[in-house]
Amino acid sequence: MVHSSNHDLRSLVPYGLVVSRSWLIEKGIKRHQVDNWVKSGQLVAVARGVFMRPETEMTWQSVVCSLQRMGDLLTPGGLTALTLQGMNHYLSSNDQNTIHLYGSNPLPEWTKKLIPGTTFIRHNELDMNSGYDASDPGFHLVPWAPHYWLYGSDKLRIDISSPELAILEVLMDVPQHVSFEHADQLLQGLPTLSPHKLSRLLERCTNVKVKRLFLWLAEKNQSPWLKKIDLEKFSMKSGSLGSGKRVLAEGGSLDPKYLITVPHDMQRNAHGQE
Repeated sequence: MVHSSNHDLRSLVPYGLVVSRSWLIEKGIKRHQVDNWVKSGQLVAVARGVFMRPETEMTWQSVVCSLQRMGDLLTPGGLTALTLQGMNHYLSSNDQNTIHLYGSNPLPEWTKKLIPGTTFIRHNELDMNSGYDASDPGFHLVPWAPHYWLYGSDKLRIDISSPELAILEVLMDVPQHVSFEHADQLLQGLPTLSPHKLSRLLERCTNVKVKRLFLWLAEKNQSPWLKKIDLEKFSMKSGSLGSGKRVLAEGGSLDPKYLITVPHDMQRNAHGQE
């Protein structure tokens, strides 16, 4: 049985976080107790059915931490995850005010109203082959699972995409929202990616465009970790990269190895071509 004390309130609603009425009720708090906390000023409404402690200062990190704590499977990934891991020198100020979240859950409407000047964008998660056997001893060690990042004075945990997963997430948006040149710059700034993690990700990833573009960019930049990846396993001949041509750059050059169209000027610098 839950006792509705101030101690319960502090543990249920830590400083900096928000909670929904439905989540509090799931935790055993009675509806009338939530109303009492609001009436007494111990909780304030930030949106319909969403509350925080009155002394709370909201940040995008606290919003994401709140979502994850309440079970919304939304993970900072792509450009946001790379920023958190030291890649912000390749991002514009607009990029840094946009938080990219990846996952299957919808983004709650209230997230759009909490922090002026910050935009949350939800992306579909990268498609991964679900045919792996969960009883495999290595299943729970797989590197596509998120890393975590500690936030705030209470060191609250936020799951984020690893750099290996984040760069693949970025490539999903090339060229519609991320330019070839930007993706190229980002990969140049990732010389220490784990070849083992990349190999496992490429094994699981079912997005043919992302895999071909990633390998093409890596070869173009002669990324040092590429030498430790079995490229015969990830080749057109092996069938792991699908079949047929993919038009990524309208009117671009067709790369003969990965059968993707890319910008003319970038193709000249790939595969040792002049």
